[in-house]
Parts: sequence; structure tokens; C-alpha cells
Amino acid sequence: MKSRVLVTGMGIVSSIGFNVNDFSQSLKHGNTNFGYLPGPEISMDSAVIGATIKDFSLNTLLDKYTWLPVSCSTNILRYAGRSPLPVIAGVIAASEAWNNADLFNNPVSPERTGIIIAGQNLSNNYQFQLYDKFIKGPEYLTPRYAIEYLDTNIMGILSEIFQIHGEGFTTGGASASGNVGLVKGYQLIEQGDMDICMVVGCLADLSPMDLQGFKNSGAMGGKKFKNNPRKACRPFDEEHEGFIYGQASGCIILESSGSVEKRKTDINAELLGGAIVLDGNRMADPRQEGEVRAMATALKKCQLKPGDIDYLNTHGTSSPIGDNTEIDSIKEVFKNNLSTLIINSTKGLTGHCLYSAGVVELIATIIQLQNNFVHPNINLDNPVDEVCRFAGSVAETVEINIGMSNSFGFGGMNTSIVIKKI
Repeated sequence: MKSRVLVTGMGIVSSIGFNVNDFSQSLKHGNTNFGYLPGPEISMDSAVIGATIKDFSLNTLLDKYTWLPVSCSTNILRYAGRSPLPVIAGVIAASEAWNNADLFNNPVSPERTGIIIAGQNLSNNYQFQLYDKFIKGPEYLTPRYAIEYLDTNIMGILSEIFQIHGEGFTTGGASASGNVGLVKGYQLIEQGDMDICMVVGCLADLSPMDLQGFKNSGAMGGKKFKNNPRKACRPFDEEHEGFIYGQASGCIILESSGSVEKRKTDINAELLGGAIVLDGNRMADPRQEGEVRAMATALKKCQLKPGDIDYLNTHGTSSPIGDNTEIDSIKEVFKNNLSTLIINSTKGLTGHCLYSAGVVELIATIIQLQNNFVHPNINLDNPVDEVCRFAGSVAETVEINIGMSNSFGFGGMNTSIVIKKI
């Protein structure tokens, strides 16, 4: 028999909260942290707007984590203390999720626990920062670099800290990486290969070269609102002009229903399933056919009808072609149910967190299901569509039982997952 897949732990480090509780409060109040990215020469013409993690200190957070076993805290400092930001943020998010799932006090067999790292090219900024020193003196390059530039580095660190000995791998799916990791984690649990799977959506620490590339491609927004960063990210608004970069790392603990029964642990939600489909497109432009098929396939796999979905956490990047294509796709899939389907975009508050977006947005979806509200679309002044039911400018109290979350990525990646309240 296939197992039900349950969410028993969540953890997050983001620009609007360094833990699930603070993140939840920011969702309810529509808090953001958009500003100008630091750089050697910031001018109003060249400044890049983003929602980055600020005042983040590993030591300070560990001091606050009084529930963390001393041995674990020591190992975090030992194995991750000098690591790049994506590793440190991922370890902190994983620690919170591990504790949330009561795995410090009530663990399962290490061989029955796995890790999936959702993300790719995690060391770009780390490499960029070392480049000048390398050119001047290659022989002085830190020996740690041989390991730290690999995306598997964070997987190895987490496996050592939490003594995870089951399956482990990284998944790359561009902006759909988070959802890809969640679907693969779901499959490991459903098929009985693992009892627990830690899925970590990794923080995208973009280098100046990465940022300039996105800027040159026209994918990044912020020109119209360069004097008011908080207004720059506006999914589904007529004045949207491109994505606004965000930083976050999130962690979800997936667990089989049999394991939950044995451990008698609390449940956050049930992951009903999801879909990953390609649309035969190597470029960055979205395709309606692929997005429709991802949502329709996810519904079919979960044995649901469009009318069963109460809430949709969209991909909603704030780019004109992306938003408009997704709305057209939603209208094609949900047709006669648009008046009851509530739509918002977490990216309006966090920015586009790229690789971790799917995990971050699943956490946001679960929080909303648990607490019977939908967070606001704060900059949705003039919606691009008058038929769809968008969440308003402030949080709404509403009971939602089943939610869907979309993530689409460059290269024709289309994913959709479905989550149910417990």
C-alpha cells in the first residue's frame, strides 16, 4: 500500500522572518523588507531592488534556540560556521523544522531518513567573492573550496549534523526547484523508500554577475519604482515589470503516515501530490500549455476536481508575460470555479526567492490553511484580470481546506503541488 505523505515540520529563514512564527505574522500583516541591494556604487539609475536577509547572525540565533541540544548547536558551529550564506540559512531552517517535527526527542532510523536539497548553482556568489584573491595568488585558495563549491556540500553538512543516512541528492529546476524537491520527497515517502524526508529549499545568493545578467535580460523589475522599493514587486498588477529578487531558505519535513502513527507526533498538513511537466522550451518565456498541464495533472494525480481547490498560491513573479500567462492558464483549468478560488502571490511580500520559492510558498500555504486566512496582495492596485478572485490589500479571514501552489522555471519547467489541511 502507498503511504499518505504528511508534513510534520517546517522551518524558515527569510527577509520577513527568521522563524515560522515571525514569518506567519509578516504574512498576516503584509510586511515586506524590500530595499536596495548593497554594492560598491549605488545610484538611483543602477540600484537593484531586492528583499535580502539582513542582520542575520548564526551565533545570535543559536543563542535564542534554547531548545536545540548542545551537541547539535556545537556541530552546527563546527560544520557550518564558516560556510557560505546558503548553507548557514539552510541549516538554521532545517534545525527549526527538525525540532518542529519532534525529531530531536523522538527520531526514526537514520537509514530511513533522507535529504533533498532543492536548488542549483548555490556557490555563485561565494566563487565571485574569491575570484580576485585567486587571480592574485591561486596557491592561497582555501582547501575548503574543493568541497564548498559543490551543491552537495549542504547535503553533506546536514547529513552529519542530523545523522541522516538514507537517500540524499540535489534537485535543480531553476525557479521550480523547490517544488521539484517536494515532489521527489513525496515520491520517496509514498513508495515506502523513506519514512522521513527533509526537503530544503536553498537560498539563492546571487553574484553581481548573476544580477546583471537578469537585469540585461529584462527579467528583473524595479525601474518604475526605483524611488519606492516597497512598491516594486507587484504580481498581477498592470504596472508589473519584472521579478524582484528575494532571499530565503525553507525546510519541510515530510513523513509517512505509518511513521507519524508510531511517533505520535503532530501534523501540519497532508501533501496530496504534485506534478512536474516540461513544455519543450529551452528559453525563459512561459508557455500556457505546460502550465495548464501541470495543474491538470496534479489534480488528476490527487483525484481532485478544480472545484475542490479553495486557494491557489501562484508562481506570480510580477513579470508581465509570466503573470499574464499564468492567469490565462488558471482560467483554462478552473473555468467555472474562478469565483470561489482565492488567488495570491507570496512573492509580493518576499520577492522571488528563486530556488527556494516552492518550499517557502508551501510553508506560506500551510500557515494560511492552518490559520484560516489569506495573506494580502499588497501592491495589487489595478489587476490584470477582472474575473479571477484575487486576495485584497489586507489579509482576509476565510476557511480554506485544500490549496495548490505553482512554481515555473526557465527551460520549460512547470510544477504544481496540492496540500490539504489536517
